[in-house]
Amino acid sequence: MFWIISSSIVAAMMAVVMIFVRLRAAKRPASVKKIILPPFFMSTGALMFMFPVFRVEWTQVLEAVFIGVIFSILLIRSSKFEVREGQIYLIPSRYFVYILFGLLVLRIVLKIVIGASVSYGETSGMFFLLALGMIITWRLAMLKQYLQIEKTIS
Repeated sequence: MFWIISSSIVAAMMAVVMIFVRLRAAKRPASVKKIILPPFFMSTGALMFMFPVFRVEWTQVLEAVFIGVIFSILLIRSSKFEVREGQIYLIPSRYFVYILFGLLVLRIVLKIVIGASVSYGETSGMFFLLALGMIITWRLAMLKQYLQIEKTIS
């Protein structure tokens, strides 16, 4: 139970940091690099699977990634771009904060439910895959939207 509570607190702090990062990023023009780098940085967390305690079955991988893709729909819908002074900016959505905290609460509930029947290590691995599936899908959708807008500017 200690790990569930402490990891939930860390996730909440990360959500708050993410909100501030997103708000600050909206003040500067977006770029392909700013869109695609976060999933690459996060992917280094896959090193956790080198340790047997975090390894999951292929069915769990598919489940986690699928749920991450479903969750990403909310983030995709809240991510819009606009052109200002010939530059593309991410429009800060007023719903982003609510979506992020809603997803956090849902993740915590799922972690408690799944954690009752799956080991802590496997649960950690599954939620990493869920988050990675979510961010990759979200960022690919953002990249597609960004490139479409960039094409119209040129």
